[in-house]
Amino acid sequence: MALKDITLGQYFPGHSIVHRLDPRTKLISVVLYIVSLFLANWFITYIINFAVLAGAIALSRVPPKSILRGLKPILFIVAFTAVLNIFYTPGSTVLAHFWIFTITLEGVWRAFFMVVRIMMLISGTFLLTYTTSPILLTDGLEALLSPLKKVKVPVHELSMMMSIALRFIPTLIEETDKIMSAQRARGADFESGNLIQRAKALLPLLVPLFISAFRRADELATAMECRCYHGGEGRTRLRQLKYQMRDYVTLVLFLAVTAATGILSHFGL
Repeated sequence: MALKDITLGQYFPGHSIVHRLDPRTKLISVVLYIVSLFLANWFITYIINFAVLAGAIALSRVPPKSILRGLKPILFIVAFTAVLNIFYTPGSTVLAHFWIFTITLEGVWRAFFMVVRIMMLISGTFLLTYTTSPILLTDGLEALLSPLKKVKVPVHELSMMMSIALRFIPTLIEETDKIMSAQRARGADFESGNLIQRAKALLPLLVPLFISAFRRADELATAMECRCYHGGEGRTRLRQLKYQMRDYVTLVLFLAVTAATGILSHFGL
C-alpha cells in the first residue's frame, strides 16, 4: 500500500449538487446514514443503503476510483474483522470445524455484512470530506454544536482544531512520503523482512516527522496571530450558512431511509 492511497482529509473542488449542500446538511446526513447502516441486518436494507451511497457518489461527480483507493488502507482491518466474525460467531449450521475453530453459516453471513457495512461507512465519511472544504466543515460543526456555548464549551475552537487536524492529514502523509524517499536514497529498507522488522524500520521516521509536524503547527499559529485571529468571538464569515430547498429535501430523504431501514430490520428484512 502506498501512502498516496490514503485520501482522508482531501478536498475535491467541484460545483455538483453535493458540493453545494449546506455543510450542516451533509454532517447530519452522514450521521443518519451511519445510524441506518447499523440498523441494517439483511440484503434489502443493505441494498437500500448501497443505492443511497452510489447515488450520492454519482451526484458528487467524485471519481469512484478515488474512493476505492481510499479504502485500501483499511483492508487489513476489514479482513481481520471478517476473520473474527467467521470464527467466533455461534450458529446452528456448522460448515467446518477444526481444532478450536468452528465456521458456521451465520458467521459467514455476519462477516460478509460486517465487511460491507464498514466499507460503506468509510466511503460515506470520505464523501463528506471530499465535497466539503475545511472552512465550511468548521462552520458547519460550529453551527451544529452552538447550543453547547451556553454551558461555556469552546465550540469554535474545538471545531477549528478538528478541521485543521483533518486538513493536515494529507500534508503529513506527503511529508512522510518525502522523508521515506530521502531515507531510501541513503540506503534505508522499508519493504524487506517480516511485519515486526518493517515496523522497526519505520521508527527512524518518527523523529523527523514529529519535528516537521511541530514546525508546521508553529508556522500556522504564527500566521493566525499575524492575521489577528482570536477565536470565534465577534468573528465574521465570508459565506453565511443558509438552508436551501435542496437541503430540506436531502434531510427528508435520509430521515426516510433511516426510518425505512429501521422498520424493515424490525421485520428481519
